[in-house]
This record gives sequence, C-alpha cells and structure tokens, in this order.
Amino acid sequence: MRKFDPTLYFITDSTNYTEAEFLFRVEQALKGGATLLQLREKEKSTREYIELAEKVHEIAKRYNVPLIIDDRVDVALAIDAEGVHVGASDMPVAAARKLMGEDKIVGATAKTVPWAKEACEQGADYLGVGAIYPTTTKVVTVRTSPETLDEITKAVPIPVNAIGGLNKDNIDILKGIGISGICVVSAIMKADDPKSAAEKLKARAKELRLI
Repeated sequence: MRKFDPTLYFITDSTNYTEAEFLFRVEQALKGGATLLQLREKEKSTREYIELAEKVHEIAKRYNVPLIIDDRVDVALAIDAEGVHVGASDMPVAAARKLMGEDKIVGATAKTVPWAKEACEQGADYLGVGAIYPTTTKVVTVRTSPETLDEITKAVPIPVNAIGGLNKDNIDILKGIGISGICVVSAIMKADDPKSAAEKLKARAKELRLI
C-alpha cells in the first residue's frame, strides 16, 4: 500500500467553474497544505473525466500529493492515479482492491460500525465518515453523529476521516474524537482564497488537536 497523509483531504467540485479556474483552485488548495486530493465528477462522460483527471494529476504530482479518483476505478487505472474512493452504491471495496492492486490506495465511505469493519476487512486503506453537518454539494448525504464517528474510529485500525459540511468555524465538534483527518469540499473550493482557506482550516484543526 502506498503511504499517504489523510490530515487535510480536499475533495473537488468543478460546478460553475471554467476549467482554468477549477485547476487554479485545485493548485491553490495544494499550496495551502492539502495532503490528499480527490477528484469527484458526477456529471462528466468517461472521456471528459479522464481528460480532466490527467490535468489534475499533473498538478498533484508537483506537490507530491496523492490523487484519489471518486467512484471510477476505470478512470483511476486509465491515468495511473494513486487511488480510488468507493461509496455505498459504488463498486464493493474488495472488487476495487482486486482491480487496483495492493500498491494503490482504496478508500471507502462508512456510516456505521459494521459497515466500517466490513470495508476494512475487504481492504480499505481509510474511511470517510459523515456527513457530520449538512452539505452544499450535489452528493446526497445522511447525517452521522459525532458519537457514531467516535465508535467507528475505535472499531477499525485504519485512518478515519470526518466529512460533511466541515469548516474552520465548526470543527470543534470533533474535538476528542480519534480521527486521522478531515475531508472538505466547499470550505476550500468555494472560498474567495482557497490557499488561505486551506491554511486556516489546517491551523484550526491542529489547534484543536484533531490532526
């Protein structure tokens, strides 16, 4: 398995951005300290997804940050991305692991302890758990309580990241929970200054000893 740092996991959303603006924001997030990058595209065709992923991958490589492709193992393999993330309705973790191989990162979504244990047993390298707060992304989410998040962190030996509506002003709800990092979309993607937003979010997380 490839080593990775889940501390500040940035998930993209290209909605309403030109490609140039989108790529600029991705790079600014990496300059600001994002340690893991996920490209998430729900609307693009396979060809469009691959073409964008190649451009994002080139940026990620410059900052030595692993690129995770959301949902699509085929796209991840096509561009030789560092990993893939599979959700509840996507390919099973075991199948993703088989296709990706042992040297790639496979992440999974989990909302309950049994679900988390199953994903871990099937070969997941990390878990994304949430949504902690309501989100503004197009992804349909179900709220996850901090108590459930805490139970999951104690039930599995792999890194667990909190996700869902998190920003520097509300992550104090996670204090005392043994997460390995936080996943954010809008807090960085929609910020006026993505670089500064990433820096401030990371600083606040360290201040609270979340990471």
